[in-house]
Amino acid sequence: MANPPRRPQNPMDAAEALFRKPVSKPAAPAVERRALPEAKELVTIKLDSAVIEHFQKDGPGWQDRINEVLRAAVAIDTGE
Repeated sequence: MANPPRRPQNPMDAAEALFRKPVSKPAAPAVERRALPEAKELVTIKLDSAVIEHFQKDGPGWQDRINEVLRAAVAIDTGE
């Protein structure tokens, strides 16, 4: 057969060909970047409910207050 047929002989093969993923090169490894010193990162942490209540009782900004206490605990200089 010198020239392939214009349409596939088997409609099932044609349908499956539409859904096959194209072969591509493997993805390049992710580049790890350092966070800026003052940038905040979103994390998930489990705290006792009593600790959360203590910081939330003064209203909004409770996450910043927790951050201040944790900074003091590990003695990070904030530059202030």
